[in-house]
Amino acid sequence: MGEFSAKRKIFSFGTMIIGIALMVAGLFMAITLTDFLGIRGELIIAGCILFFVGLYFFPTLKHHRGIINFMFLFPLLFAFVVTVIFPLFIGIGYSFTDWDGITVNKGVGFGNYQRMFGEAQFMWSVLITFLFVIINIILVNLVAFLLALLCTSKLKGLGFFRAAYFVPNLIGGIVLGYIWQFIFSKVITEILNSQASMLVETKTAFIGIVMVYVWQYAGYIMLIYITGLNTVPGDIIEASSIDGANALQTLFKIKIPMIAPTITICTFLTLTSAFKQFDVNLSLTNGTGSVTFMGKYLSKGTSMLAHNIYETAFVNNEYAYGEAKAVFFFIVLAIVSIIQVRVSNKREVEL
Repeated sequence: MGEFSAKRKIFSFGTMIIGIALMVAGLFMAITLTDFLGIRGELIIAGCILFFVGLYFFPTLKHHRGIINFMFLFPLLFAFVVTVIFPLFIGIGYSFTDWDGITVNKGVGFGNYQRMFGEAQFMWSVLITFLFVIINIILVNLVAFLLALLCTSKLKGLGFFRAAYFVPNLIGGIVLGYIWQFIFSKVITEILNSQASMLVETKTAFIGIVMVYVWQYAGYIMLIYITGLNTVPGDIIEASSIDGANALQTLFKIKIPMIAPTITICTFLTLTSAFKQFDVNLSLTNGTGSVTFMGKYLSKGTSMLAHNIYETAFVNNEYAYGEAKAVFFFIVLAIVSIIQVRVSNKREVEL
C-alpha cells in the first residue's frame, strides 16, 4: 500500500510539473511573440489539463475536498489572470518601451510618462474627465434616488415606470450616442430654429454628454436604490409617523441613514463607470470641440481620458505611449476608488 502511494505521489508530482512547464512555455511564447510550430495555445491547454490530472490524483484524503473545490474555481481564476492580471503586467512593461504593437526595439524608461504629462491634450482630457465624474456622481445619484422614491411610493403603474426608467440602460452606448447625436443635430435644432448643433461647441457638447450619460445610467442606479429602500423596515416608518415625523424628516432621519451601504455601492458604481466613459463619448462627439489649454489650441475639447487613450493607441498607432496613459489611468482609478470607499464606509459608521 505504501509503495502504491509513493508511485501515485511520483505520478502526481511529475504530471503537475510537466503541466506547469508546458503552461510556462506557452506563456513565454506569448510574451516574446514567438509561436514555434503554431502550438502556443495547445501547450497552454495541455499544461492546464496535465496539472489538474496530477492535482486530482494527489495521494491525500485530508485536503482532497479543497483540491476538488480549487479545480472548480480554477477556470474562473485562470480566465481572470489571463485576461486581466497578465495583460496588466505586460502592459506596464510595454509602457517603458517603444513597442509599436508588434515588436519592441528598445526601452525608453520613463520617457513615455514624461511625454504624457507634458502633452496639453492629455492633461485637458484628465481635467474634463474629473469634472465629468464629479458632475455625474451628483446628478446620477440624485436623479436615481428621486426616481427610486417615486417607484417605491403608492402610485399606480409602478411596474411600468420602473421598466421605462431602466430601458435606456439596455441600449448600447454606441447606438445611444448616435441616437442622441441625431436628436441634438436634427431635432433640437429644428425646434429651436438654430443652424448649429450644440455638439459643435465644447461647452455645450460636454453638457450633451452629461445629459446622455445621466439619462442612460440613472435607471440602473435607481434599481439599486429601490432595493435599498425596500429593506427599510415598515414598522420603523410606521412608528416614526405615529411620533409625528413628516415625510422629509422620515426621509433624512430614517431612510437615508438606513440605506447608507446602498449609497456607498451606487456612488462607487457611478464613479468607476463615469471614469471609464468611452462609447457615448466616441459616438456622440468623437472628442470634437476646440479649446485653448496650456497655451495650445486643441481640436479634441470633449475627448475624455478613455477616448484619449484609444486615440493614442489605435488611431495614432502609438501603442507604448497609449499603454503608459492606460497605466496612469489605472492608478488614478484605483486610488480614487479606494478613497471613495473608505470615506463612504466612515460616513456609514457616523450615520
